[in-house]
Amino acid sequence: MALTTAYGGGVWSQRAAAMTDDMAETWGDWGVASECGRLRAVLLRRPGPELDGIEDFEAVQMRADLDPALARAQHDAMAAAYAAYGVAVHYVDNARPDKPNAMFMRDLLLMTPEGAIVTRPASTVRAGEERYVAEALGRLGVPILMTVHGRATFEGADVSWIDRDLCFLAEGLRTNEEGADQVERMLREIGVREVVRVGLPYGAMHLDGLLNVLDRDLAVVWPRRTPLKVVRTLQERGFRLIEVADEREAQERLPMNFVALAPGKILMPAGGDGLRATYEAAGVECHTVEIGELIKGGGGLHCMTAFLRRDD
Repeated sequence: MALTTAYGGGVWSQRAAAMTDDMAETWGDWGVASECGRLRAVLLRRPGPELDGIEDFEAVQMRADLDPALARAQHDAMAAAYAAYGVAVHYVDNARPDKPNAMFMRDLLLMTPEGAIVTRPASTVRAGEERYVAEALGRLGVPILMTVHGRATFEGADVSWIDRDLCFLAEGLRTNEEGADQVERMLREIGVREVVRVGLPYGAMHLDGLLNVLDRDLAVVWPRRTPLKVVRTLQERGFRLIEVADEREAQERLPMNFVALAPGKILMPAGGDGLRATYEAAGVECHTVEIGELIKGGGGLHCMTAFLRRDD
């Protein structure tokens, strides 16, 4: 008996395209493999009622007591700055009222060229936030490649993309070895040739607090904190490196915690004038937005922004 089409006979047509080839038609225009390619779409969480009524900001991992209304206004200004540059701004609409750190979206997903990796935050204070990110991704039609599982922990701010063939993946306080192993396996499955594993120093939160990329050949690093392997790898690829000089400014105003809008063009927190001058001297176009109240929560622009679409 001849096979019917459903069993491989007749007019059966085998799917041959790779995920990246039919991504736009099947899922939409998503994908990231760069920290500085032109930014096209982001996912944010506007701080909601979860910021109201916090009694102990230290207990919820924040730097200081903050004003929820002012924090929301500054978050709106950040979103408006993205929109003014032509970036599509999407939101996570739902969150638990006991999860005030949900605005730090970079930690909750890692976007790849083929879809998102949903993370598993390390702290009990943030446990469960990832569910609402997965919900938002599903609503938008963003494919989810993997959710970190088992006893693994991983946060998206511990990965930095250089290009489709190279990224850095850090282990430390927020990403354990099992989490890094799971993420590396997935990245290699989708064709990333070099996943450079590094360890973070005691007292560091994430890799993106010690490294950021301003242009195709320009990055900012923090002496005595940024892993040597990161610096050496970038130097081997011809990167120019800007070094943090004023540690107090770096800690208080988070001028490293910027978002590249395009190669050589960044959106950064207002107030980091020393490092801003260094960026501009290196040829970078700097735009600023005031987020001082949000910084009291413990993160900056890069921490609050999950990238959904960037040009390579």
